[in-house]
Amino acid sequence: MSNNEPLVIDYFCDVLCIWAWIAQRRIEEMQDEWGTQVELRRHYINLFGDTASRMAKQWSERGGYEGFGRHVQDSAAPYDNAPVNSEIWKAVRPKTSLNAHLVLKATEIAYTPERSADLMLLIQKSFFVDNFDVGLMDNVLLLAEQSGLDKVALRTLIDEGEAGASLMADYQKAAELNIKGSPSWVMNNGRQELFGNVGYRILRANIKEVLSKPGHEASWC
Repeated sequence: MSNNEPLVIDYFCDVLCIWAWIAQRRIEEMQDEWGTQVELRRHYINLFGDTASRMAKQWSERGGYEGFGRHVQDSAAPYDNAPVNSEIWKAVRPKTSLNAHLVLKATEIAYTPERSADLMLLIQKSFFVDNFDVGLMDNVLLLAEQSGLDKVALRTLIDEGEAGASLMADYQKAAELNIKGSPSWVMNNGRQELFGNVGYRILRANIKEVLSKPGHEASWC
């Protein structure tokens, strides 16, 4: 990385992950502070690809969907900037994050990563705040249309497989990097990885350390 190149951060998440919803404020802080010095590249992982199986394996003895919903509310409670609907995961239970991820990748292809990032925020808000089922393809495309995107063009990219191929590349990259979960921040050519509920001061310290070391020096942060 030269002094003129931005620091690339590969950001891995699942749109249904509460910690990714909480992390949105930290992304905004990072962009406000560092601007074009940092380039966030979003990738999606298969965390809630099959929510029914996830609940059966991890939450069957802890209250199932409703127990998980309470966990989501408790996790978000300390963060005013990450509101969560009190009915989360009760009646509305998205079966998969796959459809949302496909639409987001189609938006990247048809438009820009920035438009896709804006849509991701809307999808997250629609689920966590409005209790809207974003597991349904028609619902996600409706949100895209409300954002001013051409849902027919997006659907074509999905039907023809281009969006799916891009999503599979994300899943493969996550596997190659041994990404542990959502959200994960990878920088400095893979030397540094931050995972989970990472506070902004920790993220900031890592960014500052890497930016202070041009070239390919290993960071000791």
